[in-house]
Amino acid sequence: MTNTQITLVQIDNYGPWTVTPEPRREVDLQTLQSRLYADLSQLFGNRDGYVFFSRFDNMVAVTNGIDTDTHAMVQESVGNRYPVTVSLSVGTAPAPTEAIETASEQLQAAGSAQASDRREILRGEPIAESKRTDEDVQIAHFDVNDATGKYTDRLNEFDTFINIEQSYAELMRYLRETHDSLSFFVGGDNIIAVCPMLDGDAYHDAITHVSEAVGVELKVGVGRAGDAQSAGMAAKHALETCRYDGRDVVFGEQ
Repeated sequence: MTNTQITLVQIDNYGPWTVTPEPRREVDLQTLQSRLYADLSQLFGNRDGYVFFSRFDNMVAVTNGIDTDTHAMVQESVGNRYPVTVSLSVGTAPAPTEAIETASEQLQAAGSAQASDRREILRGEPIAESKRTDEDVQIAHFDVNDATGKYTDRLNEFDTFINIEQSYAELMRYLRETHDSLSFFVGGDNIIAVCPMLDGDAYHDAITHVSEAVGVELKVGVGRAGDAQSAGMAAKHALETCRYDGRDVVFGEQ
């Protein structure tokens, strides 16, 4: 059984800050968001976590193995380097959807995302080291079958983007509603999902649904491990096996 640890990252008072004392240039806001995402990706990634940009002012991290003190260090690092601060909330559950729900509720209970007096909140209890296992995290790495041949080399970039985004939106919605999973677009034609203990039939079901709903064919490599990085690497290797032998679903070794 999986036991996913999810950390919700939320920029404090970000909406009001972007227009105070007057509206800030969009190029500056986009630069801040992208740099903050890159720094958080490195801060958590150096400790075997994954960060997904979500809406940028809110980000979602898979943080199995990362304790409360390390979360506080991340907050301190951001506060020292940026004109904004971040609040963090940790949720844990067998299903990633339950974990993000807990993390969200904890942060909402601490005050509005646009409250000027809510700064650097840290809520939630990470999984104790004694309770961790080698199968706590299941990562699924999806990509589009022959995206280059079907889209990139045939269509203009915007129409290619529409096709890729349609597959992501359909997969994201279906995996969340049907299989309690959280899916994130990570660039190119790649989607990474954080899942409970799903079997091959569940992944075949999701791939079939996307193909029937939007006409985009996917394949997926799946990895299981005690942390996101290890599970993700197992998933990437499994995806390479898909590309090599033509299978739609492959489970990787830890």
